[in-house]
Amino acid sequence: MNKLKTILSFFLFVNMLCCASARPWQHFNDTGADEAAAGFLSPPVEYSMTFYWGWDGEITEAVIARDLDTFKARNVHIVTLESGYDMGSPYLSPEWLDMVKRTVELARERDMRVWIVDEGKYPSGFAGGKFTTDAPDLRMKALVAADRLEVKGGETVSRELSGDIVSAIAMNTADSSNQILDVQTGVLEWTAPEGQWEVLLIRHDFRSSPTRAVNNPTRGKDPSNSLLDYLDPAATLKFIEFTHEEHKKRVGPEFGRTVLGFRGDEPDYSIRGIPWTPQIFEIFKRRKGYDVAPYAASFFTARPTEEQKRIKADYWDVWSDLFGENFFRIQADWCARHNLEYLVHLNKEDDMMLLIAHEGDFFKCMRHVQMPGVDAIWNQIWPDHDKVTDYPKYASSAAHVYGKPRSFTESFAAYRDEPDVAQAKWVLDHQFARGINMVEVMFVPASTRGKPGLSGWNAAEEFPDIAKYVHRACYLLSQGRPAADFAVYYPTTSLWLGHGESDAYTLKLMQQLLEMQRDFDFVDETAISSVMQLEDGALINLSGQAYRTILVPETAAMSKQTLVRLEAFAASGGKVVFLGKTPSLVVDRTFRDAAGPGDLGWAIFEPSGAVTSDVLEALPQPDVRLEKACPAIKYVHRKLADADVYFFFNESRERQETRMMLSGKGRAREWDAMTGEIRSLETASSGGPYLTLTLDLEPYGTRFIVIGK
Repeated sequence: MNKLKTILSFFLFVNMLCCASARPWQHFNDTGADEAAAGFLSPPVEYSMTFYWGWDGEITEAVIARDLDTFKARNVHIVTLESGYDMGSPYLSPEWLDMVKRTVELARERDMRVWIVDEGKYPSGFAGGKFTTDAPDLRMKALVAADRLEVKGGETVSRELSGDIVSAIAMNTADSSNQILDVQTGVLEWTAPEGQWEVLLIRHDFRSSPTRAVNNPTRGKDPSNSLLDYLDPAATLKFIEFTHEEHKKRVGPEFGRTVLGFRGDEPDYSIRGIPWTPQIFEIFKRRKGYDVAPYAASFFTARPTEEQKRIKADYWDVWSDLFGENFFRIQADWCARHNLEYLVHLNKEDDMMLLIAHEGDFFKCMRHVQMPGVDAIWNQIWPDHDKVTDYPKYASSAAHVYGKPRSFTESFAAYRDEPDVAQAKWVLDHQFARGINMVEVMFVPASTRGKPGLSGWNAAEEFPDIAKYVHRACYLLSQGRPAADFAVYYPTTSLWLGHGESDAYTLKLMQQLLEMQRDFDFVDETAISSVMQLEDGALINLSGQAYRTILVPETAAMSKQTLVRLEAFAASGGKVVFLGKTPSLVVDRTFRDAAGPGDLGWAIFEPSGAVTSDVLEALPQPDVRLEKACPAIKYVHRKLADADVYFFFNESRERQETRMMLSGKGRAREWDAMTGEIRSLETASSGGPYLTLTLDLEPYGTRFIVIGK
């Protein structure tokens, strides 16, 4: 039997290798310049932008065929299929799945590709309402306020408690002090000291984030169709059974061919409460060594004690682990076993403090996903916007660090000021310059009124040329490997403690580095402590990049494992630079028992927090040197087997012209993504590893420059 298992495992491994080789678009390839040039004019279909195609209105074969033909004629070769309202057949019904099957067949006939949205609208995880109707025990759960009791000093509270009460706290409204109350026996007995008190009882309950469901007759967003318990692996497996497995029955033979994968959308805890699952207190005790239940009520107080803040951070550490492992990883693994990709973006990526509250830890979620993403919605990314919108860096960094070749953007949903073609291209170029290399355009509804639901910029005469530009850009920005050679530690652990200063400082640092043309990746605790390999003074990520400097922005806490690894990195020849305040807490097993950092003499310090000349000196030599400061110029750099690819973007309305030096050997050529032409550029050798040439960018202009043989 063991021998048979070994043989079967071998053939499964060989099959996976064959499938991987058949899907180069989703695997790192050490492409040479000649090979990249051969595909540049007309890249493979898989690098096309995709329309997020909503099936609103009655869907027939004629509607599907008409829309696919229209999209392809506009140079869009991929659709992301989302169920909608009044389709004629209910979501996940046999008739609906038959229409999905026919769509895949029609797409295959046209050499088009399909992503399948894993839900009947959003956010992902309610299976079109099946968790409410068919699996109610696996619905989302939370800790919530059960009751509030007003108690005066000297009064005694005596109450028998229901079995769902897990924690209680008394809060003095006069001075904001509090006391944890014992409810482990199922009875509350407490006499209030002097003061005016409020007793808060906490229970566990079924509590769902609001969902927008195709079967909701109001078409509103409410919790009537409950999400699954994201922290319970059994619930995620049931979700896959309800959705993925049903699609497999219809279109499984096209998995990895016409069907590229499943698309998730904004899974999160947008609830009035704290994420909870029945096993979490037991899991917490195993991992942290103490019982968190008595302290759970303190998570609801406006002014927790220092100890209570630390205990809440311990809880965030545990539940965010469960979210990443029991929801995202299970789906990603299922997709990998079936030759599919899992792409998903979270909620609130543009405000990491809010994201931490709703999803725990961006990188714990995204590390498992084959294609991490972000959402550009409500004009978050917009020309001449005062707000700093560098957040696509989070998704591209997660992809780079954890060995994922591509990261995506969902762009243009609910844009209040609908873009014209030039503005839409600006929004996409902005994200390309921050490492994004796959584009999904929201929202194109199917229409039964005689034509597809194209409107605005995607209906413009110039759109097909822009679609081809995006196709070529995504292709070229997916070749080879990312080239950033230093990283910035992302201080998630400090955010768990409510240290918003760390988030604000990190955003400022990101902006400064990008305006100085110093490209980098974010790295998280897991990447530093256990994923990246330490070799010859470099930390090597899963994409093969070698980081030789790690910048640590102002941070309140850091894990002991990460600090030990950074010290070893410094001892081997790497450089670690602490900017601003160094961590006051070093977390071994728990935040609750964390101590001071000890000796950090092995690192470099810049107490001012500024990106000074000393900080720049600690970074590797830049790959781009501009003759004059041009903050509006952003860039990204990738390395092919025998060439360097640079993408430059002028974000401003002003023309930018300067001499520059680029790292690379050989001849420089411009690859024009609008036309597909490749032409030589005049350069001069600097006598070292740089070429000197002129960078001339019109307002909102872009250029691809490739240096190689």
